[in-house]
Amino acid sequence: MRKLTYYIACTIDGFIGDPEGDATSMYKYVDEAYLRWMNAEYPETVPTQGREALGIDNPGKHFDTVIQGVGSYRIALDIGITSPYNHLRELVATRSLTESPHPNVELIHDDLVGRVRELKAEDGPLGIWLCGGSTVAGELVDEIDELIIKTYPQMYGTGMPMFGAGFEPRDFELDDVRVFDNGVLVRRYSRKR
Repeated sequence: MRKLTYYIACTIDGFIGDPEGDATSMYKYVDEAYLRWMNAEYPETVPTQGREALGIDNPGKHFDTVIQGVGSYRIALDIGITSPYNHLRELVATRSLTESPHPNVELIHDDLVGRVRELKAEDGPLGIWLCGGSTVAGELVDEIDELIIKTYPQMYGTGMPMFGAGFEPRDFELDDVRVFDNGVLVRRYSRKR
């Protein structure tokens, strides 16, 4: 069974973006040492154009598939990039896009949970990366097997939460913590089932 991993950046108070989803204020924490670690440890999470610019040719060691909501996908689409993770199998959960703008991008219009369960049941050594957004993470919360939370030393007070889901305690076990000199903390949790 393949794992679904929510690999996400957030503020210390748990927001992945401002009320509209903008997280550009966090970019200032992506310094050389932290970027070097991310590119080495999770190279598949670097968008295809960034991989080319940085000379990353490592196919990746964690994920071969990415799922994101249309809000996250629209960031690339709005600047003319129709397949931001062309080196991965891309799925976009959407109710607004009716036709895929790129052959590598599969649109999921309904039964997102069912489609994710199909992906998890496939054979293969690599997992599935849940890229974001809040609504999709909320819909898939019970399918998430692992959390990798990159916490930036910044507080928003309000904004887009990590999960757009109702209240229900769900337990995870802390597997690893990595602290960077710039104040970024990366925690990895496994789902307690």
